[in-house]
Amino acid sequence: MNWEERLYLAAHPLAYPLLRGVARRGPVVRVPGVGVVVNDASLARGILMDGETFRKDGPGSPGDLWTPVLGPSVLLNMEGDAHRALRRRLTDLFAPSYTASLCARVLAEPLARLADSLGRGATVDLVDAARVMAGTVIGEVIGLEGGSEAAYRDLFEQGERIVSMVSLRTRRLSPSQVRRAHGVLDPLGDIAAKAYLAGDESTVMGRMRALGLSEDEARGAAGAFFLTGTETVATLVPRLIALLADHGQLRRVAHDLSLHDLSLHDSSLHDFSLLDRAIEEAMRVTTPTPVMLRSVHRPATVGGVAIRPGDRVLIATHNCCRAYGPFDLDRPRPSEPRRLWFGAGPHFCIGYPLAMAQIRLVVRALLAAGPLVISRRSAARGVLIPTYRYLAVRAERAGT
Repeated sequence: MNWEERLYLAAHPLAYPLLRGVARRGPVVRVPGVGVVVNDASLARGILMDGETFRKDGPGSPGDLWTPVLGPSVLLNMEGDAHRALRRRLTDLFAPSYTASLCARVLAEPLARLADSLGRGATVDLVDAARVMAGTVIGEVIGLEGGSEAAYRDLFEQGERIVSMVSLRTRRLSPSQVRRAHGVLDPLGDIAAKAYLAGDESTVMGRMRALGLSEDEARGAAGAFFLTGTETVATLVPRLIALLADHGQLRRVAHDLSLHDLSLHDSSLHDFSLLDRAIEEAMRVTTPTPVMLRSVHRPATVGGVAIRPGDRVLIATHNCCRAYGPFDLDRPRPSEPRRLWFGAGPHFCIGYPLAMAQIRLVVRALLAAGPLVISRRSAARGVLIPTYRYLAVRAERAGT
């Protein structure tokens, strides 16, 4: 059993075998108590592109889960004209040039400390380091000022506790879960509102005000960014390094970066180095969004299966992506699974440039520190997105 399977089994000891078992039943399978499960990337992409039939704002959809917590207008629970109008206003919020500058600025000190630790031969827990850096960036996004490492670590853990309330069978959060989520998100909303009212257009919240969003919309968006913008990066970085190490590719990717002579502060989305290929391949294998939910609003047929209004569709993104084989940097991949974990069409993740900017910066810094050796690791339990509980690494040249 490889480590990726261990991570999934540790996180979901019952649901993961069920999910993988359903993949063997066909491209579309109706599972009692779960919904209509889609295991094919092409069919999944078609569903994500059809916002009229398959919606995010009906029974069993993400709207059912998150509207009581985030409010009615946060993109991830909207469809139709209202969704298109809000998304148009947010189109330039995370432009590549802005996200590159933001990440380079706020991650400069954490990355310098990380490089220094590895350079001195210290063993570093990449899980903790990635959480602190993800918390640092999202803290900047929502307007948190003067946070310490402990504060950013706590910020991440609070978000993790909210997201971990959700399982494959969860349709709605209970009243007590909603109260717990508000206990975390309301103070963050107050921070975001303060930054919004200050109107500084160098900040994300200030830019939202300039784009014409209301204070309530900005608060909701801050909550959504907080819930969706930390775990993707924090879980991916350790898993990417582990995949490269386990497949003997760490030195190769580091050497390719040195040949490209890329600055650690260049997070352009147009970087087509081997690192970009490694990030894409790691995301395909790890699938940061293992499942996606939609509610059916009109009759349809998907993969030969009739689907009725009111049905809950569960896109098994992990099954869709893993169908194309194990981690392999040299095997050509078709277009069907490409970035499916970020969605498709009108709901493609608006924070994609921000996530990629963070991942590139952190991974480049790690690879520049020298050949890394994994000395210890353990899988996390009780989490929604599978991850390591810790992944201890050291720079090989510093330890010899």
